[in-house]
Order: sequence, then C-alpha cells, then structure tokens
Amino acid sequence: MSPRRIHRPSRPWRLLTLAALAAVGLAVGAIWTNAFAVGDRFEGLLARIELAIDPPPDRPTRPTVVVTPGPSPTATLMAELPADLPADLPASPAASSAEPSTAPVRSPVDVSTVADPEAVFASQLDKDWCAVAGTQMVLAILGAGDASDAFQHELAGRIDEWVSWSDSHRGELGPAAIAEALAAYGIPGYEIRAYESRADALRGSAIAISQTGEPVVLLTWRGAHTWVMTGYRADADPTAFADATVSGAYILDPWYPRVSSIWGPSDPAGTFQDTAEMERNFLPWKRPDGGYPDRDGRYVVLVPTIWETPTG
Repeated sequence: MSPRRIHRPSRPWRLLTLAALAAVGLAVGAIWTNAFAVGDRFEGLLARIELAIDPPPDRPTRPTVVVTPGPSPTATLMAELPADLPADLPASPAASSAEPSTAPVRSPVDVSTVADPEAVFASQLDKDWCAVAGTQMVLAILGAGDASDAFQHELAGRIDEWVSWSDSHRGELGPAAIAEALAAYGIPGYEIRAYESRADALRGSAIAISQTGEPVVLLTWRGAHTWVMTGYRADADPTAFADATVSGAYILDPWYPRVSSIWGPSDPAGTFQDTAEMERNFLPWKRPDGGYPDRDGRYVVLVPTIWETPTG
C-alpha cells in the first residue's frame, strides 16, 4: 500500500497564510512594545468602542461663559467726551485746587501665590489623568487635599460623579467636571470662561488670582491638557490697569517629568512660562471628538470667583 498523500495548499495560498500570521504576530508585538504608537492607537480604538457602549451621561452641568472684549480705556474716555468740546478748554478752578491724585502708579508686577510649588505638585499617574492631577493640585494648594498618589486615585475613582457629555464627549474630566470636583471637596465658585484672545484670557486669569489668591486652571494643548496657573508677571497691575499686558505665568504641569512627542519636554513645578511658551502651549480650544459651541476657537480657563475657606 502506497503512503497516503498529505494535501498542501498551492504556493500562493501558503504565502498569503504565512503573511497573515506574520501580520498578526507583528501587530501583537507592536501593541506590546507600542512601536510606532500602535499601542496607543489600539487603546484609542478600545476607548471609542467603550464610549459607544457606555457614553457619558447627557446631564446638565456648568455653563461656559463667553467673555467678549470690552472697549479700551482710551476709547471709553473719548466716547464720553462731548463732540464739540473746545480744544483749548481751560481747567476748572475746582480741578486746579483739588488734592493731588492718588491714582495707582504703573509699574511691573510679579505675583506668585504658592511659596513651595514642589510641596503641592502631583505628577499624573496615568497618561490620561492630567485633569485629575490638576484638580488635585488646586485642592492641595487650597488645603482641601494633598499631593499623594492615594488622593489622586481617590479623585480618579470619582470621575463618574462629575462627567457629562456636553463637558467632554469622551467622558473625561472636562473643565465643568473639574469645577464640580472642586466643589465636592469644599471649593465652590470656579467658573468656566472662554476668551476670544490669549491676552484677554491671561489678563482675566491674572485678575482672578490677584482678587482671590486662588489658582486658575488653563486648558492648554487645544483643550487636551491641564495646567495650573499660580501666578504671573505683567507690565502693570491688571486689577488697576485695564490695558496691562501679562507676559507669562507660573505653572504646575502634571505631565512633568514626561516628554510629549508633540509638545516636547515638560517643566518642573513652578516654572515661569514666558510669552513664547504660552503661545506654543496655550492654544484655542479644538477637540477631535466633536463640537463645543461655546469653547471652539476660544481660550478656555477655569477661574475662581469667590474666596472660600475649605470645609472638613
């Protein structure tokens, strides 16, 4: 009896089979090693599937206040003057005998509200936890939390209490959820504001810091990242001079000490980010997960509006 023949696929099919097996092996290996960021893309695919199955709740949350730029002080003054005012109008006797003006003197200011940035700094424990760590640092600064890993895990475990679809279509901790989280730990009064220009956003943030002594949250990297602003430098006091220019901010970046493939290396706690760095990192809101009518194309910040002593 002659031996039974073993049927083998023709050569082209054998090659295709081997190629498919090799592709699967390479894909698994790439995901495991994150070669060419394939692992990140695979995680992104899983996240999209998870969102399709379990989307964030579509519940009411805090609104975004769109701040429109006001007229300049000079324009306001000129608008209030009579159109037929004589050019050589003499000063009134009352004006000439008045006491010397007590108007504030214009001079540069350097404001920092955190004496020891390292003491309140928390690096994000997960690549997607920048808002969690940012919230943690605000709470630590205000004495309503600490910079420990345990507290960051606690905050991350409560995200579902605060997220909403209108705040983050991806179900992450957006600015409204950050404000809700702060309020849950005894720090109410934070407001989401969207400005037409970076200069106005920084000036508004600086005013809030000076008036309340509390930090501001900047939504940087087009809304994808969180910076905590604890101070600033300006050519004049922005609470006294409406045209004061803020030249930069003192920042706590939860991404530190990581290096971003897009944004580059992060900086240690309390680093002063000058105008060039603000222009590179603090960009108008633009998210790939859909539209946000009140935020798109604007500079988004979360600012304190009241002075509040932490409870508990």
